Amino acid sequence: MVRSGLNKIVSSVLVNFIVLFLTAGSVAACVTEEGQKVGPSGGVLPRFVSLSADEANMRTGPGRQYPIEWVYARRDLPLEVIDEFGPWRQVRDNVGTVGWMHVILLDNKRTAMIADEKLRLFEEASQASEVTIIADRGVIGSIEFCKDVWCKINIDGTSGWAERKYLWGVYPSEVIE
Repeated sequence: MVRSGLNKIVSSVLVNFIVLFLTAGSVAACVTEEGQKVGPSGGVLPRFVSLSADEANMRTGPGRQYPIEWVYARRDLPLEVIDEFGPWRQVRDNVGTVGWMHVILLDNKRTAMIADEKLRLFEEASQASEVTIIADRGVIGSIEFCKDVWCKINIDGTSGWAERKYLWGVYPSEVIE
């Protein structure tokens, strides 16, 4: 009887060890060759997305049972996904507010927000070229391309090139084609 109980304990410990080993292996597999973390959805973390709804609730946790902390009313607002839990995404906005939103409220469409007081956008990726539009802080545009220090964005049908350091919604060395 004692031997049977001991065998059960050893078997249980062995099963737990195997589960722990397999889990550790799967976590290691969630990192790209470039060293980027990959979330359960298969998306790289962190990454930028945009708000797909005219109104979206940001909650304190990943579920409808958590209180609403903020209500966003700005379609195309760029948000940074920093974590995932099922259909919920932990996001950060341009002022650093962090909370959870349901994936249905988010879109992979890439947008950027003007982070400078007034930003001149140029016809070419050069400050020597003609200005196509001057945008105020907080204006949002769709990202068309980003390469080197420049991003081409479209604001209400007018495209122009801006230095990425004046935009929120794109990483410093990210290439967008």
